[in-house]
Amino acid sequence: MTFAFVVILGMIVLIPVLAIVIDSPLSEALARRIAARDSTPGTNERLEAMEKEIEYLTQSVESLREESAFVRSLVEGPATHALPEPADLETADGDREAS
Repeated sequence: MTFAFVVILGMIVLIPVLAIVIDSPLSEALARRIAARDSTPGTNERLEAMEKEIEYLTQSVESLREESAFVRSLVEGPATHALPEPADLETADGDREAS
């Protein structure tokens, strides 16, 4: 017998055996035990606490953004009007003196 023949024969036998083992009550019990271990009571509480903390941090960041925008508007002051050029001031003064 060649090595390739043994490998193919082994796979042919292994596939049905594996299917029977996976479908057995033993594997179902093992799957339930793994699922129960993953969903321990403390996990849900930790997840809820983390969600609340994320919500609080999101609100804090939004508050800081609003405060920053307010302070920026105070620092920048009201919209500045375009100041007249010095040449415009001289002509305006000259017009007043002539009248």
